[in-house]
Amino acid sequence: MTSDRCDDKANQRLRLLVGLVVVFAALTLGAAIATLPISRRNIALAVLLAALLIVVQVLRVRLRVGANHLFLSPMSVVALVCTAFLPASWAIAVFAFGMLTVALAVHQKPIKIGFNVGKETLAVAVAALAAHLVGAAPESGEAIVPLAVRVLGLAAAAFGYAVVDEVLSGALFALITRTPIRQRIAAHLDASLSGRLISFLIVFLAIWAYSLRPWFVAGLPFLVYALHLASANQLRSRTERRAWQRLAETTDELNTIDLERVLVTAVHRAVDLFSADEVDLEVRLPPAPPRLLRGNHDGAVYDGTADSAPESPGYVIPAALDPAGSGDVSRLRLRFQGPVSFSEREMYTLRTFATALNTAIRNAATLAAAKSLAERHEQAAHQDPLTSLANRLRLRAYGAELLATLPAPQSIALLLIDLNHFKEVNEALGHGAGDRLLVTIARRLKGTMRSGDLVARLGGDEFAVLLVDASDTPDPTVRAYQVLNVLDAPIDLDGTRIAIGASAGIATPALIDGIDELLRRADVAMYQAKRTGQRLVVYQRSYDTASVGSLALGGDLARAIRERQFTLDFQPIVDLGTGKVIAAEALARWQHPQRGRLPPDQFLGSIERSGQLPAFAETVLDQALTAAGRWKSAGFDLDIAVNVSPRSLLDPGFPAAVQARLAAHDVSVDALVIELTESVTLSQLKVVDEVLTALSDIGVRLALDDFGTGFSSLSTVTRMPVYELKIDRSFVLEMDTPAAGAIVRSTIELGRSLDVLVVAEGVETEEQRGRLWELGCPAGQGYLFARPMPTSRLLARLHRGTGGQPGTLAAPIGGNGSVIQLPTSRRPRGDQRRFDKSG
Repeated sequence: MTSDRCDDKANQRLRLLVGLVVVFAALTLGAAIATLPISRRNIALAVLLAALLIVVQVLRVRLRVGANHLFLSPMSVVALVCTAFLPASWAIAVFAFGMLTVALAVHQKPIKIGFNVGKETLAVAVAALAAHLVGAAPESGEAIVPLAVRVLGLAAAAFGYAVVDEVLSGALFALITRTPIRQRIAAHLDASLSGRLISFLIVFLAIWAYSLRPWFVAGLPFLVYALHLASANQLRSRTERRAWQRLAETTDELNTIDLERVLVTAVHRAVDLFSADEVDLEVRLPPAPPRLLRGNHDGAVYDGTADSAPESPGYVIPAALDPAGSGDVSRLRLRFQGPVSFSEREMYTLRTFATALNTAIRNAATLAAAKSLAERHEQAAHQDPLTSLANRLRLRAYGAELLATLPAPQSIALLLIDLNHFKEVNEALGHGAGDRLLVTIARRLKGTMRSGDLVARLGGDEFAVLLVDASDTPDPTVRAYQVLNVLDAPIDLDGTRIAIGASAGIATPALIDGIDELLRRADVAMYQAKRTGQRLVVYQRSYDTASVGSLALGGDLARAIRERQFTLDFQPIVDLGTGKVIAAEALARWQHPQRGRLPPDQFLGSIERSGQLPAFAETVLDQALTAAGRWKSAGFDLDIAVNVSPRSLLDPGFPAAVQARLAAHDVSVDALVIELTESVTLSQLKVVDEVLTALSDIGVRLALDDFGTGFSSLSTVTRMPVYELKIDRSFVLEMDTPAAGAIVRSTIELGRSLDVLVVAEGVETEEQRGRLWELGCPAGQGYLFARPMPTSRLLARLHRGTGGQPGTLAAPIGGNGSVIQLPTSRRPRGDQRRFDKSG
């Protein structure tokens, strides 16, 4: 393992470590050279193993750590072979001179040469010593050593080599990254153990083969190469998987409303996520001056104004942020001690991190500004600045307190007053005169108050009077008229006497809950007074026309479910390459007897509030599964996708209900796909996670609909067992723009990396279809293929097909009517069932 550069703080400890390794290695090598047993066999084996060592050095895997690079190669195989077939002194010499030859050939720096050669020399020396202690070292040339003893010696040598290699490499890695050595060793311990176990088995096979026929050992280089390929693939897959996991964890941590926590977390996580030596986060949130936070592996090193920040040298990779949406761009800077080239995956990670950080800063900054404003104006928040009366906020708080504490809330009445012709006063005499009029009205109203009453200005020319002790008269309108009478006297404005009237509504809290409902009812009564020209109107239920349509629909729901008024249309999901239908999405419709055919947005809210959701969900599932069974009987084995309400995920019994409907219709569990909107899955409630896990456990597949339109996408994907991502139609429509195109490409790449199916919604043109196919999107739905239709029409379309091919809704990409199978690289491994059926 090697390191190109280390910062000044770690240089002394690094030099000390390398110096100790070099000194002990030199002493060991000197002792080995002094005791070399010369023989043709030893020389021949030494030459062959030295050549193998050089080849192995070429076959190495490179990992980036900051501006430094970490190289891993299957040298443990060569080390164990040396200890198994050569005397200890020869094994040490072969490794020392082989490593030195390669290092000099590639012009490594002295500090790298010293550490690499020294570490391997010491590791082989300890391995040879371990083999010698159990009597398995071939010190006597052709001396016969029992196979069992040689295997025991091999195990001892492997253990000794691993200990020295892990400890010294871990120490170097810890110095570079400034993390504890135990943490660095533990980070890749499982992968390291598996690699060393494979090395042990390869050398064991070599020893066993040599005991049968010495020339069998000629196959050793091929085994070493196979080990290299397996280790490289495992390491790359592990690195990518950990990168996705850390990115998801980071976006979760950024999902907070505490601005300071967002900024500190962003700097700390960016250092770890991108292996940066230092991170700058310059935040511009006008009117505050630009602020700079700087941190490294040791924590924060600067927090202050950007202009006062000290210069920090290094190679910088920037990412622009605009949390305020003002064009005054903030910046995230990743600083390295030397030139760094990011991979495509790392660039995507950086863009995703910057987007999540941008959103988190914007949200947290908005809340912080709101809190600051609330603190500065806490007193003013409860008072109207013009009249010094209470405002709406104070009225609501005081009213709620009275309703909760008074033994007889019926003694309260709320009077809402709206001045007549106030607009004409403003237009004729000016806004100054209008303001003086409001102040005079406020003074008169305040003069009528008894103990406990409250007068408030709600805004404009609207006032509210909370009458607390209205029990002295059986009719609350008596007090109301007493209040209104004080407004009758003319008011002198700039020498003009003006008589201004008012319309008012009054309501009492009998049989209702809360001050807001009391306000609403008084408001309804006041507008009734204005419409009818009356001075005062008492609230009656017949005046309340709010949400009549919604209430009527709610009353029809039980009958609609009972009479099967809810129907389903189905929109096909198509293999973009072949044009074959692989699934269909169920879309609910309400055939209302009076209102006609209603789309979901006009009745789903009423269903969720009515308590009829379980029955509605069962009806939809029954119809969808019936259709799936009908298609299968006709020879079209299609999956069926069903959207669910967010509230269904709060029902622990929902998975069992789904399983029961599947069993009742004799439909395969893996034929059902439950589609969830992204905003639904962002819920952190434990019951939601349990319901999603239960659905996945029984075999139902989960799809994330409208992907990219919600917040913390990646966190959602990693938290729930997602089977399918659906690109929102808005991104497909705008795919030619840079922003939407980037989201489409990123979603497709994410699906490929996570091995989940990606479906594009809203495909309306052949151009869009071809572009999506070129980007690697395997499936899509939209008007290009078919509009939503009843199951009978869809079945007829499937039979008719396209170009003489039943089950297809479009010609294959490529023309000539030939079927082009979806390339394996575009098919998620977990989704072969769909495409196998379609092909």
